[in-house]
This record gives sequence, structure tokens and C-alpha cells, in this order.
Amino acid sequence: MPRICVVGLGPGDPGLVTSATLTAISQISHHFLRTTQHPSAHLLPDAQSFDHLYDSAVTFDEVYAQIAELLVEAAHQYDTVLYAVPGSPSVLERSVQLLRQNKDVVVEVFAAVSFLDCSWAALGIDPVDSNVRLIDGHLFAQQTAGDHGPFLVAHCHANWVLSDIKLAAESEPANTPVVLLHHVGLDVENIVYTTWSEIDRIIEADHLTSLYIPRLTEPVAGELVNLHQLARTLREQCPWDQEQTHESLIRYLIEETYEVVDALQALQVDDPTTDDNLIEELGDLLYQVEFHAAIAEEEGRFTMADVARTVHDKLVRRHPHIFANVTADTSEQVSTNWDAIKKLEKPERTGIFDGVVQSGPSLLYAQQLQKKASKVGFDWPDVEGPLQKIHEETNELHEAMAGADPEVIGMELGDLLFSVVNVARHLGLDAEVALRSASRKFQGRVEAVRALAEERGIDMTKASLEELDALWNSIKLR
Repeated sequence: MPRICVVGLGPGDPGLVTSATLTAISQISHHFLRTTQHPSAHLLPDAQSFDHLYDSAVTFDEVYAQIAELLVEAAHQYDTVLYAVPGSPSVLERSVQLLRQNKDVVVEVFAAVSFLDCSWAALGIDPVDSNVRLIDGHLFAQQTAGDHGPFLVAHCHANWVLSDIKLAAESEPANTPVVLLHHVGLDVENIVYTTWSEIDRIIEADHLTSLYIPRLTEPVAGELVNLHQLARTLREQCPWDQEQTHESLIRYLIEETYEVVDALQALQVDDPTTDDNLIEELGDLLYQVEFHAAIAEEEGRFTMADVARTVHDKLVRRHPHIFANVTADTSEQVSTNWDAIKKLEKPERTGIFDGVVQSGPSLLYAQQLQKKASKVGFDWPDVEGPLQKIHEETNELHEAMAGADPEVIGMELGDLLFSVVNVARHLGLDAEVALRSASRKFQGRVEAVRALAEERGIDMTKASLEELDALWNSIKLR
């Protein structure tokens, strides 16, 4: 039966490659390397590598499946082939596991020194006494869920992997001690004792990087990382998801936001079941954030970890009364500090209206414009000014209506609405919330009027204005 001999190239130092492996390399003619990205790969100068598969395949699982398939084909062609992997064939080698499951070939695995031996030596610990768990960095959330550690995390071959690990335990204190093990067992070995907040910033991770976590303060909750991975998977495999862009998703982002607002307004303090809808709608909104991050990650621009870290760091900076030596005993002081810090963070914003959201609802847009103008002194001293302005704009609207020019009428109606928003702002109210509340009240009353009309045998479509007004007043008195 065809035979595949699997050998390990050790943690990196050629002196740690076993004599049995060197003998197998010299005796077997056809050599294959999982990757040439390893310090001992030069021991097989004529080997065919599978590096090209990493560039063309969508997932690592796909790479390993293709490697196993190609090796089985080669074994049938040459009778015996040698397959060399970094480290030990028995440690975190998915392609070797797949080969062992194949019944069409004989798979002989040679023992080898793994990166684990060098890691324990560098850390100065006994993994058995310390009860260390070996974790795959790509499966960190799933494999560590509910556990505090200690963990040795392998396959930390890029900084984005380290960022995902941070995201999996986002509530972990920034100063939790961890150790980065970089090129262990080599002359350039670098053991970095650092903190949780710095694990994806302090070195440039590669295929010879791993992470030791002595203990997490809280067990890992993998739900957010599972959602993150789902966004990646759908982006890779679902035709509809693959077609989406940042631009095409805008409508869904807006829709989901408003559905969250509806769920919030439907909440009832004495009815916990109303939480269910809010949970669902918040999840839909969160997924929109994940979707945009997945697209950006695919383009090599930024990741979900960048999003989480940016907002975390910004909130820490803007709450110096919590995280620094600043006093703020009232919400007004907090707002003042916030604006001052924001101004320092964004010195490029020198215009009066810089930072105003132009794509939001018109009432919000108007309110933000007025707020910005007020900060430079362009404002009424009290609410009486904008109230008088409503009367003025109402008269101008009447005059425009007499002229029958739709464009002029539209402009005057806009001025009237703008004045109403100004009144709301001076009263400390949100015009959007006030109008939404009035609209919901109107909706409820009209539905009640219809029910009352049916009760009294009145056809609303044929009723006079006086009849409808009487029904309306009856409902208002209830």
C-alpha cells in the first residue's frame, strides 16, 4: 500500500531535528513541505511546498484538505513520499490528522521536538504541574470558553490573530500579564513580558509566535467572536453577502437602527418579555457593524478589533473624571470636558459646522446645526425668540401659498419647521423624539376613533367633519 512518512522539522533550530528525521529525508526520494516559512526548511532543498495553496484557498481548513489530497495522490504515484511539517507532526497539524483518517495509504508519523518543549523551557514552567492548556489561536474563543487558563496559544502567526484573541476577552483588564514567545529556540529568541492591552501592538507576529496567558480575570465569552467568525464565513461563502459593499449596506444599517428604536419604545418595565425583541434588534444592528468590519478586513483596511479598540480608547480618553485626575460632579461638567477633549482630538475641525451628521433625519440635522451655531454666539437668548419666529414664518408661508409657487412654498415650510426645532432645542427637548411621540399619539387616537365609529355605526369615509371632530373629542376625554 502507498506510504506517507511524516516528519517534523522541530521548533526552528536545525540542531533540534531528530536523527530519525534526517535519515528519512536522506532515504526517501520524493519530498513535500507544508511550508518553506520555517528556519529548518533548507534541509529539504528539493521539496515541493504547498505555500501556493495558502494564497489561493479561502480558509485554512481548505488548505489542509487540499494538502492531504495531493499527498495521497503523490503516494499512489511514487509509492512512498516524505511530508515535512514545522515543529512536531503530532501538535496542531490538521493536515496530518486528515492523512491519518485516509484508509487508502499507510501514514507513518515520526516523533519530533515541538515548539512546546522550547516554550516550557523559556517560561520556566512544568506544563503538567501548571495544568496548561494548548489552544489554537484561530479557535481561541471556542476552546477557552468558560475557562480562566493558564493557556499557551499557538498559531498566532499575525497581529490580526492576536487582535481577535483580545476581542474574545474584551472585558479583560488592560494590565493582565501575558507573555509573547517569538522565535523560541533560535538565536533570535524574544520572550516579551507584556500586558493584555499590548499583545497585538508590541511585536510583528509571524509563524513562530505564540502567546502564554497565566490567568484571565474572567472566563472567555465566545459569543462575540463566534458572531465575528460568522460574518467572515458568510462573506466567504454566501453569494448575497459576497455582493454587498459598504454602500449597498447603508439602507440595512438605517432600517436596523430604526427597528432598535421601535423596540426601545415598546419596552415595558413590568413585562420582561419585551426584552426579547430588543435583544433581537440589537443583535441585528450589531451584525451590521460586524458586516462592515468583515468587508474592511477582507480589503486589508481594518478589523473588528480596530473598531472595538478605537471606541474603547476614545471613551477612556473622554472620561478623565473616571480614568484620570479630573473632577466632574455634574453631567454638564462631563459634557464640557467631552467637548474640550474632542476639540483637542480633532484639531482639523475648524469650521462652525464640522462634525454635523448630514445623512441623518432632517430634524436631527437642524438641531445639530442650531447647537453648533449657538456655541459661537449665534442664538436667541431664550425660547421667546424662536416662538415669535414661528408666527413670522407662519405668515410668510401664508403669503407663499397665495403665490402658488411650489418651490417658494417648500422653502417657507422648511423655515417654519426649522423654527419649531429651535423652540424644542431651547426647551431642552429633542425635536425628533417629540414629533415621534406626537405621531404615535395621533396613530393611537385615529385607531380609537375608527373603533368608536364602528361601535356607533358610523362610516368614517362618509362622515362629516363635525361628526369626526365629535368622535375625536370623545376619545380625547377618555
